[in-house]
Amino acid sequence: MPTAHSQPSIRKHVYHRILELGPVSKAELMREFALTGSSMTRLLDDLAAQDIIRVSGFGTSTGGRKPILFQTHPTYRYLLGLEISRIYSTLGLYDMHLNLLSSTRWKMDADMTPERLTQRVGVEAESFLAAHGIPRGKLLGIGIGAVGPLDRERGLILGPEFFPAAGWDEVPICEQLQTRLGVPARLDNGSNTALLGEHWALRGQNIRHLLYVHSGVGLRAAMMSEGRLIRGAADAEGAVGQMIIATDGPRFEGRGNHGAWEAFVSVRALEHRVRTQLKIGRPSLLADRRPDQIRFADLTEALDAGDALVKEQFHEAAAYLGIGLANLINVLHPDMVVLGGPLIEAHPLVYETAVATALKNIVRGNEYSPAFSLAELKENAVAAGAAFMLLQEWSV
Repeated sequence: MPTAHSQPSIRKHVYHRILELGPVSKAELMREFALTGSSMTRLLDDLAAQDIIRVSGFGTSTGGRKPILFQTHPTYRYLLGLEISRIYSTLGLYDMHLNLLSSTRWKMDADMTPERLTQRVGVEAESFLAAHGIPRGKLLGIGIGAVGPLDRERGLILGPEFFPAAGWDEVPICEQLQTRLGVPARLDNGSNTALLGEHWALRGQNIRHLLYVHSGVGLRAAMMSEGRLIRGAADAEGAVGQMIIATDGPRFEGRGNHGAWEAFVSVRALEHRVRTQLKIGRPSLLADRRPDQIRFADLTEALDAGDALVKEQFHEAAAYLGIGLANLINVLHPDMVVLGGPLIEAHPLVYETAVATALKNIVRGNEYSPAFSLAELKENAVAAGAAFMLLQEWSV
């Protein structure tokens, strides 16, 4: 239990507890913090005087006066959340309760260099603020969830693979956006920020150990235990894709491990397999197109139209996704597994097949069985979590 002396910023801890629980009474907060009644009263009065928290009404009486309820002020400041991915980037404007006020998304094509992305973020952010009548001074900052590898401390995107545009090596993205926007910028891996966003969305379920897996151009994963992100000695969010699930399997695109997870489960691998099947003459709604021009969007359209070949390939990818999930679950034992990313969102059969396969292959000692969930925030998970990361780091 935090005390006034054991924590460097009791204000921050109380604020975040009100954010999670609110509306909440002083008595409820007193049960969680080792403060005297007078100290808690002064702290709450101080936060209220600065309009950081507000009185939101009265609770139910237990025999005396009805207790005053407090909640954080959602429009005390505003947050920007940015996802930088290989397929698209997303920018969102959020209030302090992580309500999405405005959002935009754009493709990461061959022209989207770091300089052009920085310029676009600046223009879109200014448009958001103008549309809502928000002064620049009310903006707390921008959180960034990006494809790795990264140097989080220095705010650098180091050298991600498969970006359509050139120039994404050693990019000081935080410095560039701070200069363009005039506000602080913070950086983390997109899988970590997505996990933060999903944990916030699921906050009422009291989940202690949460695993997030993103399946897109590559595979990314992040884990949280007791509300804290688990970080290793190296920034290796994409390394999970190199988990070997078939020792005699392919070495995809001449890189990585033979039989690596991403060789079976990724947008690129799925595109490659369907193109190969079309080249050998398999019947398909896509048969009249040039195989090398087939893209993931074409596959999802064909899947929705009931194409047997494409459905077969998605089903196979989903089954391998489930095998890899079982491996992670058997090691990490999460309470819940959240699945997101373009491959998962493509069709319900991907999620259903992956979950069913994982459940068949996990060890269920002591009746252990994790829950599964689609990403609550869907395509906004990375950007929303990046905004929440900024709120977590705010010193209050």
